[in-house]
Amino acid sequence: MKIAVLLGGSSPERLVSISSGRGVINALRELGHDVVAIDPSLGPDQISESELLSQAVGANPPTTEFLSRLSHKNYLATVESKLFDDVGLAFIILHGKWGEDGIVQSLLELREVPYTGSGVMASAIAMDKVMSKKLFVHHGTPTADWYDYKVNSRRRPDSVKQEIAKLGYPSVVKPNDQGSSVAISIVNAEKELDAALDEAEKFSDVVLVEKFIKGAELTVGILGDQPLPVIEIRPHGGFYDYHHKYTKGMTDYLVPAPIEKSFALKLQEMSVKTFASLGCKTFGRVDFRIGADGTPYCLEVNTIPGMTETSLVPKAAAAAGISFKDLIGKIIELSIKGK
Repeated sequence: MKIAVLLGGSSPERLVSISSGRGVINALRELGHDVVAIDPSLGPDQISESELLSQAVGANPPTTEFLSRLSHKNYLATVESKLFDDVGLAFIILHGKWGEDGIVQSLLELREVPYTGSGVMASAIAMDKVMSKKLFVHHGTPTADWYDYKVNSRRRPDSVKQEIAKLGYPSVVKPNDQGSSVAISIVNAEKELDAALDEAEKFSDVVLVEKFIKGAELTVGILGDQPLPVIEIRPHGGFYDYHHKYTKGMTDYLVPAPIEKSFALKLQEMSVKTFASLGCKTFGRVDFRIGADGTPYCLEVNTIPGMTETSLVPKAAAAAGISFKDLIGKIIELSIKGK
């Protein structure tokens, strides 16, 4: 089958996506597929695959100045172009905005090109952290208390700080629709708040502020309707930000997580339920922090989790006896079946 791997894009997670795409392309070719790498932010005139894949993840995300030179407007022209004329399946490994949020999924549906992962609505909901949290509450999944506000380009209302003060400190500030911990901050006192809000506002029209849950960080990969082994994430100092995620040796990953079997089963069941409650399918990841009373608080659902060498779903799959190549093959199989 001819498979188009969609990678890169114009979100702050561009370089993570390219790194993920590199592994996916190699695995697909090992499985015998005819593969073409497509960066939708470049339009119909693509650069060579070697040039595209040579871009590497650094310790920090791309700057807003760098991203301003890319165009999400090219996505439509790319999907409309001859690049997709004989493509049997699009393997979407775009992370973040315009790739993980239902936009490119919509374009592929209009072009009648089947694709991997969740559909348009589930992708959009999962990418919107505030909307996800509202559905978590509706379906009885514990999630940290939060406050959100729409960014006003003229000035930040005084009420924003007042509402955040009600949550208390420490609190977590993040853009509403970004991943890979882009522009996320842990704020320990009001004097640190302005800088954190300023940074989050650069990347989203809505800022989410959550009550900080001080406890273990655990994650569960999902493949089809089956949970993978639980992973505990232990960053070396600080918290699990972009730097810790994509710098080798900065984080320990314990898989299976050193927790009671009954608690692991509870987390896995909760993950499958939460994943399905947003309408997600095929593969993904559900992230938690564990409260002082042992309650697992759901942070978010990732519909296109990373596939880099430090990524969590491949680690969990390996612990379940599934090689990276077989993981990619299973994603293809589930996507074709629509599961």
